[in-house]
Amino acid sequence: MSKELELWQFAADKLKRKESLILLIVAESSGSSPGRQGFKMIVSHDEMRGSIGGGVMEVALAENSKFKIQNSKFKISSEIVEQIHRKNAENASGMICSGKQTVILFELDNSHLETVEIIIFTLENLRPLQLRITHHEFRICEVETRKPDFRFSRTGEKEFMYEEILGFKNKLFIVGGGHCALALSEIMTKMDFRLSLFDDREKLNTLAKNDFVHEKTIIESYEKIGDFIESGANVYVVVMTLGYKFDELVIRALFDKNFKYFGVLGSRAKMKTLLSSLEKEGFDKEKLARIRTPVGLPINSHTPEEIAVSIAAEIIAVKNGKV
Repeated sequence: MSKELELWQFAADKLKRKESLILLIVAESSGSSPGRQGFKMIVSHDEMRGSIGGGVMEVALAENSKFKIQNSKFKISSEIVEQIHRKNAENASGMICSGKQTVILFELDNSHLETVEIIIFTLENLRPLQLRITHHEFRICEVETRKPDFRFSRTGEKEFMYEEILGFKNKLFIVGGGHCALALSEIMTKMDFRLSLFDDREKLNTLAKNDFVHEKTIIESYEKIGDFIESGANVYVVVMTLGYKFDELVIRALFDKNFKYFGVLGSRAKMKTLLSSLEKEGFDKEKLARIRTPVGLPINSHTPEEIAVSIAAEIIAVKNGKV
């Protein structure tokens, strides 16, 4: 279960008991702020789920939210809190990591239960939806084409508009269902990725064991993999088939597509030979150079689990603009 889904299910359980909650969302952040845009926490009078970055600033906001829930005269419908992570600054958060963040506090009650249940249903069915929060409303909308994942604006001292496309914001396609794919799937299920797995071996035991991905597809031939994987700025592809000749089929089929990340598992010598052969055949040298192989960060990994850690780390670094 994704952290997002767990968070909203917690909210639904509490709202069904007619408890009041406060939803905290990081609306925007900058610098070294530990809370990033879209981080969420839900606080009840005695429990909480999620995180807006941790540390003393999170503890302070969580305790303040509990106090407001328990004391009706201090209750809010919505509030915006600016936090600056610098000593002696106005609105100092108590942290000194530099950076700042804006946190929305929005009170949820039983009247919001239907909306929360729709969010849960949509997330369970792997469909995107847009959440809109203003100083007086909490609702969902249809996702508009080419809309950014997040939008936040201040329309007055207390007025604001926050929109977020909920659901998986990134897609990871794993081509090949062996031991390394199984290990990578387990790690990546904790991240914000919709996971799709492909293999041409229907009775592969590691494929049967892989309950971490959201969908598994038995493909007739890797020559047709391009029919299943689209280009996209949020699309990540890792190729780890049975061997060299199958890797080549996948590279040929996907070569003209554009991905955020395109990695191929294989030894340095074999992959150098393969890419050199494709270059001589006329494949564009610059596009070939974008293929990350050997895939993963160079941490001298050996086991499937170590290899999976190196690949996951490289994917995260690419996603966050670090490599």
